[in-house]
Amino acid sequence: MGCEERTAAVERWGGMVWKLALARTANIDDAQDIFQEVFLRYFRNEHKLADDEHTKAWLIRCTINRAKSRMSSLMKNKALPLETAERIGVEDDYREVYCSVLALPIKYRTVVHLYYYEQMSIEQIAAATNCAQGTVKAQLSRARAMLKKSLKGEIGL
Repeated sequence: MGCEERTAAVERWGGMVWKLALARTANIDDAQDIFQEVFLRYFRNEHKLADDEHTKAWLIRCTINRAKSRMSSLMKNKALPLETAERIGVEDDYREVYCSVLALPIKYRTVVHLYYYEQMSIEQIAAATNCAQGTVKAQLSRARAMLKKSLKGEIGL
């Protein structure tokens, strides 16, 4: 794979990987490190990936795994400050929602991100996260309830 192909791959898949890494870690520095690790692994393994659907699933799984490894090794789970959301270009209209999503526990913000931002189905999320479909549905339902309370100001996440 040449430089142009690698650049095209990062342009095509980079947004998805970056947003998922940020959703998993809620930390820009960690998300940047995960982004780089995922693409280094991708460049070493891209010849094994059959098509775009397989590539997307592989990148999502790799991003989740790298984030899980990083978070367990660093043992941290910080929320993204409002100023950081500004820095990464979240529009004013969505900033409160975005910060509320990132304040959710990691298992909830992952399924919310994959469902709403990556527009994946319950079945696809279950496959990507190695969870049962019922678990994914329950996590989405709980996350929605938590977000509703948070956005109404009833609880602080």
